[in-house]
Order: sequence, then structure tokens, then C-alpha cells
Amino acid sequence: MHSIGNIWLYLIFFGIVAIMLIIDFLGFKNKPQHDVPLRQAAYWSIAWVSVAMLFAGGLWLYLQQSVGLVIANQKTLEYITGYLLEKSLAIDNVFVWLMIFSAFAIPPALQRKVLLYGVLGAIVLRTVFIFIGAWLVQEFSWILYLFGAFLVYTGFKFLKGQDEEPNIEDMKLLKWLRGHFPITSGLRDNHFVVFEQGKRWLTPLFVVLILVEFSDIIFAVDSIPAIFSVTNDPFIVLSANLMAILGLRAMFFLLAGAAQKMQYLPYGLGIILLFIGTKMLMLDFFHIPIWASLGFIAIVLAITAFLSIRHSKR
Repeated sequence: MHSIGNIWLYLIFFGIVAIMLIIDFLGFKNKPQHDVPLRQAAYWSIAWVSVAMLFAGGLWLYLQQSVGLVIANQKTLEYITGYLLEKSLAIDNVFVWLMIFSAFAIPPALQRKVLLYGVLGAIVLRTVFIFIGAWLVQEFSWILYLFGAFLVYTGFKFLKGQDEEPNIEDMKLLKWLRGHFPITSGLRDNHFVVFEQGKRWLTPLFVVLILVEFSDIIFAVDSIPAIFSVTNDPFIVLSANLMAILGLRAMFFLLAGAAQKMQYLPYGLGIILLFIGTKMLMLDFFHIPIWASLGFIAIVLAITAFLSIRHSKR
């Protein structure tokens, strides 16, 4: 599989990710006891998007000088399209996190800690999943059709909607944790694990962290196949995916107050997944340009946001 990625590109990219994680971690360490104001969450969200776009500009400059303008334009457009796709699919993940935090009554100050480690774990897990996915696509090209069929099925599920909110208590993982580990009845400050009565106890904060990581794995099953419809280049897939994940913590606090207002979001995501899945199923018959995919995703998200805002005002 042809890829623009080389050892230096990967080192530079992971260096950027490490620097941004350190900045995020230090910001959390300095003010762990405070809630996250909406304005601060908005500034951080803008900062994350700006970093992602600056990376796109740097990638274009490097490719334009090393491999030519045509490939630079193509690969940069693939990156931006993949980034927007992953960012839009991550919104639904944010709302699941809101439901988990609400079910366990986790205060906003502790939500910051859980999400910090949750995003770090998601970066590691998705990196592994992406390289496995890239290997599968390289060795078994027909697997793209399975990805496409799965995305079409998932898209129909989004469009069908749900009659009632899912119940956290029904999650098999939560039942398994409660059946195999002693869990304290309440929070113990900001600790994940405590020693009481001569043995080690997990706290609800640790349980929430596990559920957050598990939810990201579930959403990765949708998002990673989806981005392979945009590009098969492992470096583009990885960089777009991880750049989208880096801003999840800020986006969570930005969207926390708008969770009930995004009435039409599932339908927008369903349409996007149907489009991406159909595109993958038609690979041998009809090629949809990257710019058309980018425009379609942007238009669907814009219409979804407009209809949701108008519905919330009514």
C-alpha cells in the first residue's frame, strides 16, 4: 500500500501530539478543582481545530516540495475530509459520555480528569486499530465492501432512531465489573483505586473511565472503516483520526450544554454513514471525488445544525 508516511513524518506528527497532550495535561494539573467555563471550552476547541489546520498546511508544503503539487493537493484534501468526518462522528460519542457521567453523578471537575486519561487511551487504541485496519485493507482489499455494508447498516440504525434512552445499568461490561471487582459505594475524592478494609477497591471514577474507553472502542468500529472510504493511506488515516480525537475533551465541555438541542444530529450522522458506506460499495463502478465527499459532509452537518437550532428555539 502506497503511503506518504515515512519515519520523519511519523516522528514529527507524534511529537506534535505529545506536545499538545503535555499542554493539556499541565492545564488540567493547574486547575483541577474548577469547572470548565463555556468560553474556555470554546477557546480550546478553536485552538485544537487551528492546530489540525496548521498541520494540514505544513503537510501541503512538505508534499508540494517533495512529491509535487498534484499529490500535495490530493493528500491534504484527503486529510481535511477525514478530519471533518471523524470530528462529526465523534459528536455522538460526546453525548454518550454525557450520559455516563450523568448516570454516575460525576462532577465537572472530575470529568476533566476522566476525559484526559480517556483521550490518551483512545489515542493508543486507535493507533493500533488503524494499523490493523490498514494491514487488512492491504492484504484483503475485499474487506472494504464489508466496511461499506456495515456503515450502511449503521446509517440506517441512526436514521431509525431510538424510542428510549439506553440504560447504563444494562451494559454487560458494567455488570461484569460489578461481579468481579469490589467497587466503593461512592466517590473517593479523585482516586481511581483505594485501599479499604485491607483490600483494594475500585471507585466509581475508575468504572466511568473504563466505560468511556469502551464507548470509544465501539465508536471506533464505525469511524475507522468510514475514513478508509476517504483514503487508504495509513498516515492520512492516522493523522486525521488522532487530530480529531485530541479536541474531544474541549468539544465535550463545549457541547455539554447543547446536548438536548442537537435534535437532528443522529439523522445527519446516519445520512453521512449511508453516503460513506454506499461510496465504499461502489468503488469498482463509480468514483466520488474527495472534494465532493468533503462538500457533502459539510452541507449535511450545516443543515443538521440549522434544523436543530431552529427546533430548540421553537
